[in-house]
Amino acid sequence: MRDWGHGERTRAIATTPKEVPGAGERLLVRTLERYGVWLRLTVAGVCGALGVVSAGAAGTAPAATCLLLPALLACGLSLRSLHRPLSLAPRWALDAAFLILIGLSQPLLGDGADLTVEAITGIAVISFQHEWATRPAVGLALAGLGAAASALGDVLSSPGHGPEAAPLMAMLVEVSLSRAAHVIVRSRAGAADRSAASRAASRREADVAAARRATEREYLATLHDTAAATLLMVSQGEGRDWSWLPLRARQDLEALSALPGFETENVDLAALLDCVPRGVGRAAVRLESRVDSPLTIPSGPGLAIFNGVREAVTNVARHSGVRDAELRAWATEGGGVVVELSDSGRGFVPKAVPARRRGLSGSVVGRMQAVGGSVSITSCPGAGTRVRWQWPGGSRDVRTPGTRGPSGARRAVGAAGSPPRSATGPPPRGVVRFLRGQLLHGAQLAALLISLAAQFGLSLQQLTAYQGVYRPSWAQTAAYVCLVAVAAVAALHLLRGRRIPPVVRRWGVGVLLAVSAVCAFTIAPERLTGAQDWAFGLLGWHALYLLADQPVRLFAAFLGAHVGLTVLVVLLAGAPTVARSAAMGVATVSDIGFQLSVGVLVGLFHRLASTAGDEALREEELRTRERLHEETQRDHRERYRALTATTVPLLVGLGHDALNPHDKAVRRRCGVEAARLRRLFAEGDAVPDPLLNELRACVEVIEHQGVTVSLAVRGRPGEVPVEVRRELVDPVAVVLGRVRSTARVTVVWTSRAVHVSVVGEDGDDGCDPAEAARARGRAAEAEVTVVRTTRGADVWVTAGWQRQARVRELTPT
Repeated sequence: MRDWGHGERTRAIATTPKEVPGAGERLLVRTLERYGVWLRLTVAGVCGALGVVSAGAAGTAPAATCLLLPALLACGLSLRSLHRPLSLAPRWALDAAFLILIGLSQPLLGDGADLTVEAITGIAVISFQHEWATRPAVGLALAGLGAAASALGDVLSSPGHGPEAAPLMAMLVEVSLSRAAHVIVRSRAGAADRSAASRAASRREADVAAARRATEREYLATLHDTAAATLLMVSQGEGRDWSWLPLRARQDLEALSALPGFETENVDLAALLDCVPRGVGRAAVRLESRVDSPLTIPSGPGLAIFNGVREAVTNVARHSGVRDAELRAWATEGGGVVVELSDSGRGFVPKAVPARRRGLSGSVVGRMQAVGGSVSITSCPGAGTRVRWQWPGGSRDVRTPGTRGPSGARRAVGAAGSPPRSATGPPPRGVVRFLRGQLLHGAQLAALLISLAAQFGLSLQQLTAYQGVYRPSWAQTAAYVCLVAVAAVAALHLLRGRRIPPVVRRWGVGVLLAVSAVCAFTIAPERLTGAQDWAFGLLGWHALYLLADQPVRLFAAFLGAHVGLTVLVVLLAGAPTVARSAAMGVATVSDIGFQLSVGVLVGLFHRLASTAGDEALREEELRTRERLHEETQRDHRERYRALTATTVPLLVGLGHDALNPHDKAVRRRCGVEAARLRRLFAEGDAVPDPLLNELRACVEVIEHQGVTVSLAVRGRPGEVPVEVRRELVDPVAVVLGRVRSTARVTVVWTSRAVHVSVVGEDGDDGCDPAEAARARGRAAEAEVTVVRTTRGADVWVTAGWQRQARVRELTPT
C-alpha cells in the first residue's frame, strides 16, 4: 500500500476529491496497513513460540526455529518498510518468503503443528488484504500462495496423504470476509470524506465571498482616502501651492496598484513546505527536508513558493529518474527567504525546454516573479537539478491595514491575506464526529457480516455435525438460536443507519455471556476450542458490533469473561497437558487475540477521526487561501482595469507634472473623476433606491465646487442592474463636472423604463472624443440609450434604459 504510505502528505490540495481519497480514507488505509503488519508479526511470534514448545518434545525445535526466525525477520523488514518504503517486488518477495517458510515449518512443529500453521497463515492472508489494500490483486495472489504453502505443509507433515480441503476453504472464506470488511469500512470513510468535502466547499465559497466583500470595502476605503480625496482637492483648488501633489499622486498610484494580501498577512513557510505532496505509488518521492522553522513571510510569496516547490517535486517524480530529493529552506539577512530543491537525477538543459511547457516558466518562475521574487534553475545532463527560490523580504515595507507610511497606503486590501472565520463556525468538531460515526458504523456492519457468515457458514455445520457430543444437545441449539436473534435485532438498526440502542446493547451482551456459559459447560473440556466448540471463535464478532462504539475496555472485558469461562471449565476437569495447553493457546491467539486486535483498531478510529479532521481542516485552509489568493488578484486586476481609462491617467499626469493643476480643464477632469469615484463608493449602499443614491453622491461632489444642482424624481422606483446604473449615472457625472453655475437633474420612472436627464447651464463642452466613444460603447453594452443636445453653452443629456430593450445608438445633434 505504497500509494498513501507513511510520510506522504495531502496531495488532495492540488486535485479534486474524485482523483485522490480524502483525509479520512487516506489515514484509514495507512492505519490498516500498519495494523496488518503488526498483527501478522505478533501472531507469528506468539504462535511460533508455542509451536517451538510443542516441537521440543519431538526434538525438532532447532530446525523449526531455523525456519521461523527468517519468517519473523521477513515480517520485521515489512514493518520497517512502513518508514522506509520499498518497491513492489521486494515487498512482495518478503511476504511470499514469510508464507513459504511458515508452510515448510509444519513438519517440524510436532503435535498441533497443523493448527499453528493454519493460525499463522490464516492471520497472514487476512492482514495482506489490508496491507495491500490499494493493490487488491497482490493481496489475493498472496492469499493463494498462503493456501498453497499450507497445503504443502500438510503434504510434508503427512506423507501419502493429500492436503485437507476444509482448512483451505475456511481460509478462502476468511480472505473474502476480510476484503469485504475492508471495502465496507473504507467506503464509509470515503462517504464521510465526500460529505465533509462538500460541506467544506460550501464553507469555502462563503468564506471567499466574505473575504472578497471585505477586500472590496477596504479597497474602496483606500480609494476614498487616496485618489478620490486627491482629485477632489484638485477640482476645488485654485491658486494653491501644489508642490506636494506629485508625491501624493505617485503614492496614490502605488496604493491602488498594490496586490491584495501580499503585504499584511504572514504565514509560516516551514509549515507550508511540510505539506508539499510527495506523489503517490511508484512515483512517490522520498523528500529529505532541512527547513529552518519558523520562516514567517507574507502569504503571497509563501503560496507562490509552496506551489512552485509542489510543481518541482512533481517534475522530480516524472522526469529525474530518481526517487530521492533534498529540500532546504533558510532565512537570510533582511527578512528574506531562500528555498532550494535538489536531486541527483538525469538533469536537463533549461534553455532547451520548449516555451509551450508551462511547468517551469509558469508554475515555478512565473509565480515567483509575480510576487517580486526570483527563481534560478541549475541543471545539466547527468548532473542533477537544483531549483532555488529567493524572496527578498527586506525590499518590501510590510505594514498592517490602516497604516500610512512612505510606501503609501498599502492597506488597499490587507484583510484579504487570510480567509475570515467561517460563518458556519469552526468545522473540525463536526467533521470529527461525522467521520467517527461513519467509521464505527462501517466497523459494526463489517463485524455483523463476519459474524453472520461465520455463524451460518461454519458454526451451523459444526453444530449439526457434532450433535452427539453435546450434553444436552438442545442447549447448544437454543444458544445458537439466541445468537441469531441478537444478530437480527442488531441488523434491524444497523442496516437502517441507526445506532444500536443502549437497552438492546445490554440485553445482547447478556445473551452472549449466557451463550458462552452454556456452550462451555455442555461440552467435554477436552473438546473446548476445538472443532466441536462452534461458539468459541464466534461470540467475539457478535460482541464487536454491539460494543464497537463503546470504550475498548468493555469489549476486552467481554472477551476476558468469555475466555475465563472456558479456562474455568478446563481447570475444573484437571490440569491440561503441555500439548493441549499449546493448542488452546494457539486457538485463543488466532481467534480471541485477533478479535481483540480488531477491537483495539476500532477504538483507534476515535483518534483517527480526530487526526483526519485536523488534516482535513488544514487542507481546507490551504485550499481557501489558494482560492482567495486567485480571486483577490483577479478582483484587483478588474478594479485596476476599470480605473486605467480615467483615474490612473490623471494620477500619472499629476504625479509626473504632465498635467497642471492650475489649468481649469484639468481641475474639471478631476472633478468628473471624483464624482465617478463617489458614485462607485455609493454603489454598495443598502438603500431603497440605489440609482437615486448614486446620483446624489455625484451631486454632492459638484455642489462642493460651488455649482447649484436641483434633483427631481418622478414615478415609482424600480430595480435596475448595477451595470446599467453605472451607464445611466456616468453621462450625468460628466455634464455636472463641466457646469460652472447651475444644473438640473431629473429621474423619470415608468413601468418598463427609467430615464435620467441633466441640464447644465454655462457648461464647458470640451469633451474628449476618445472618451466619448468609450462611453458610448459601454452604454451600448448595457443597453442604455444616451441622447446629447447642445445649445450654446447649455448641455442637455438624457440616458434611458428599458427592460429587454434593443440597443439603439443615436448620434449627437
